[in-house]
Amino acid sequence: MEFRSAVTDAFNTLRQNRMRSALTMLGIMIGIGAVMCTVAIGQGGQTQVQQQLENIGDNLIWIEAGGRNVSGRRTGAYGTNSLMVEDEQAIARLPAIKMCSPHVDSHVQITYKNQNWWTHYRGVAPSFLHIEHWVVASGSSFTDADVDHLNKVVVIGRTVAEHLFPHEDPVGKTVRISNLPFVVVGVFAPKGVSTYGWDQDDTLMMPYTVAMKELIGQYWLDDIMCSAVSPAAIPPAETQIGRLLRFQHHLRPDQPDDFNIRHPEEALQALKESNKTFAIMLASIASVSLLVGGIGIMNIMLVSVTERTREIGVRMAVGATRWDVQQQFLIEAATLSLVGGAAGVLGGIIATEGLTRAMSWPATFSMEAVLIAVVVSIGTGIFFGYYPARRAAALNPIEALRYE
Repeated sequence: MEFRSAVTDAFNTLRQNRMRSALTMLGIMIGIGAVMCTVAIGQGGQTQVQQQLENIGDNLIWIEAGGRNVSGRRTGAYGTNSLMVEDEQAIARLPAIKMCSPHVDSHVQITYKNQNWWTHYRGVAPSFLHIEHWVVASGSSFTDADVDHLNKVVVIGRTVAEHLFPHEDPVGKTVRISNLPFVVVGVFAPKGVSTYGWDQDDTLMMPYTVAMKELIGQYWLDDIMCSAVSPAAIPPAETQIGRLLRFQHHLRPDQPDDFNIRHPEEALQALKESNKTFAIMLASIASVSLLVGGIGIMNIMLVSVTERTREIGVRMAVGATRWDVQQQFLIEAATLSLVGGAAGVLGGIIATEGLTRAMSWPATFSMEAVLIAVVVSIGTGIFFGYYPARRAAALNPIEALRYE
């Protein structure tokens, strides 16, 4: 029997039993749709993690002051005053580093007229805004000239602006920070809650020279924030920075580092793995629906073999081979699965779009996922249709003709 004729006969047979065929395809449709939905949501989660990584920083590496040994007891991070501006300048010249910024930070009270707010401040260089992807929504940032001339200018976050300037534009206004007058030159675009759960918009930034010399009176840095030239350059950059700082700080080989080198990929990798595990779990649950749909196909095809026993006997009597009969039933099972799979792909796309809008969760579709879904649906039909097809082909023509 020609393949085209077999396909035509399969569609004709399924059309004669529309309700039964539709109910059989429903199981496959639900299974494929559920798999499509979970894969899209899982891929969306991966994209969200990548966006969070980009929001944290551009190939970010930060160096923080380390601990020190006091009477045999080792202090924790920031226990030493070992990081200097000269260290930052030396690190910025390393080939694996794109840019660097000194960093000092603490909390401070900021006041405007009769309004005041306790917030977090950062003393940084203008390059810090590029390293951590801070965008100035209104006004402008401070400049290298402001850093060199110790100009008292500040860029505030959205949360600070809302509390101090509920009804006016902050840009150009003078605020007091620890009784020192600062001019607000810009307001940051909202960044929202960080991966660690704190409000990133509840902050302000100023030239690090002003923070160190005018605000807190210290000559050392809390951190040095760096951007590697690429994600692949982060590990060698960490090695280069470690060797450089040990040389800069005159540490002997037997002495521990007086600094810590960190980057955020480790924390986000854990989040990425948890999202991946969640996606696998959802896909496993969805696969149960696919299994149920496949069993439904097997059941219906077995019923079909029983109902069409005389037909099979007639076909074999007039010259049809066992392979022709087996092929016919396999094609019918694959057709059921393919049509159900196509409907499942469409249903999965619609369901995912609905979930995305309802839960504000990103979902990403790929052609690979669609192709895999189609292949899986056909494979399911062939796998679960093989036994009924083989059983039909194994019938004895004489006994089949006698079947009532």
